[in-house]
Amino acid sequence: MVIDVWPPIAPTAELMQHVQDNFPEEMLGYLRGFYKVNGLSLNTARKLMGRIGAFFSFEQFMDSLDAAGISNCCLSGFDERSSVGAPFVPTEMVAPIIQKYPHRFIGFAGVDPLRGMPAVRELEMWVRTYGFRGVSFRPFMIGYPPNHRKYYPFYAKCVELNILVSIHASGSWSASRVADVGHPRYIDEVAVDFPELKIIVSHAGFPWVLEATILAWRHPNVYLDLAAHRSKYYDQPGSGWLPLLNYGQTTVRDKILFGSGWLLLGKQPVRILEEFRALPVKPEVLNAWLHDNAARLFSLQ
Repeated sequence: MVIDVWPPIAPTAELMQHVQDNFPEEMLGYLRGFYKVNGLSLNTARKLMGRIGAFFSFEQFMDSLDAAGISNCCLSGFDERSSVGAPFVPTEMVAPIIQKYPHRFIGFAGVDPLRGMPAVRELEMWVRTYGFRGVSFRPFMIGYPPNHRKYYPFYAKCVELNILVSIHASGSWSASRVADVGHPRYIDEVAVDFPELKIIVSHAGFPWVLEATILAWRHPNVYLDLAAHRSKYYDQPGSGWLPLLNYGQTTVRDKILFGSGWLLLGKQPVRILEEFRALPVKPEVLNAWLHDNAARLFSLQ
């Protein structure tokens, strides 16, 4: 079986309509980069999101999980309302899915760290009342690196509640946002200040994969997810992924997590997994990446 730690959404009609209506201009670069659409306007981008929702329904998504052998997957809210005006994925649209399918989905709340203590209390509500298991932050959209003091009350609350934090750590595709805030070096300070905090470095820090890999090696509670990257390029010289292929089979073997990132890659999970399973790694390593590490992290064993 497979655990997908970063799909990152389940395409309900309500959620896809919200994404269509509120797709932020700051994320246009993602559609240009992943969908190869040049000269994309905000209006066209929102129509594209609508077509994705019509093409891939929630029912089809559930069928695709079964076809791919995905037993569990994480669903994330993303809330950067202070920066861009509206949450990208409202947590209140994720909560009903988590509650209806508690044995299938693991919830990561999206809260806006720029709102301060009201958002800290909101995070606690999502965890205690709705069973969320983590919180997601995208620093490139928030505008501050993850070691900024604005995040620290949330990290402390995560430790108190024994939940995880998923931090986007990668060079973003947004031309209007500084990519450096996604560098994994900022997470090093967080891991030092909060050694009990379980951190998922989302997207494995690409293109700073070596730095992210060493980060996971040094800190017991730092993990790397491989979401939203084509695994067929991992073993190609110059791709930047060779450190992970090397250390991921030895020193950080127990720290690597599979994520499909189907929404960005524009492919169904079963196709993404076919490519992932072709990686030149030992079967026992592949099983650890696809299932065992996440099962242990989320206490699903």
